[in-house]
Amino acid sequence: MSGASWVTPELRAQLRTDAWFGSLSSGLENDLLELATPRRLKAGEHLFFRGDAADGIYAVLEGSLRISGVTEAGKEAILSMVEPPMWLGEIALFDHLPRTHNAVADAATRLLFVPMAPLNELLSRCPVYWRDFGVLMSLKVRFAFIGMEDLALLSADLRLTRRLVMLAHASGKEGNCVLPISQSQLGMMLGLSRQTTNQILQSLQDQGVLQIAYGRIEVLDLAQLVSVAGLSSADKALLGQIGPSLRADPH
Repeated sequence: MSGASWVTPELRAQLRTDAWFGSLSSGLENDLLELATPRRLKAGEHLFFRGDAADGIYAVLEGSLRISGVTEAGKEAILSMVEPPMWLGEIALFDHLPRTHNAVADAATRLLFVPMAPLNELLSRCPVYWRDFGVLMSLKVRFAFIGMEDLALLSADLRLTRRLVMLAHASGKEGNCVLPISQSQLGMMLGLSRQTTNQILQSLQDQGVLQIAYGRIEVLDLAQLVSVAGLSSADKALLGQIGPSLRADPH
């Protein structure tokens, strides 16, 4: 089994819990891990800023990254949270343009980093691998379109519950899971006021679906959260591409 010396069997197993990485051929998996190096960020430290030159792709191994845009006046719009074992940075692999948003560590974060130059050399040698990275990017595009549709068509409570389902499912845990996101961060992701966000979360807490705590939200009943969110069968199938398949709703 090939791979960088620091890539342990446990780390490899963790990476494989990501539906995209877990679907790769053994050849591409080994080639990526041969090129990989570890990175660490302190809480509040930026991985990159909007406008930075693209340097490669990353996988989050511990901690979390906040992807956001910030105006000149300092107002921040949070677009997503990237948690283990999710990958990011693949868009620039195709167009070689600068980073479009900021990525900052929300907590102490450990990353796997695959540098751009050797990755481009690998893709030149093995162009069949381009399809795998196209699949990774297309999955992100699908979720972006879903988010745009939700924003245009759904009520605040449905938008919030659907986003919680996506965040919980991306964590890869089928039972209870703790989302390291505050109420204000969640509201910023959805364009909701803190008051509206709190009211919706309090209602879900009263139903026993989740528990609110400082700086985090614990999902207690994912199946019930899925039910409240009103996900279609197509939505559930798509979510199955970023984690364990959603089980039938027992409620």
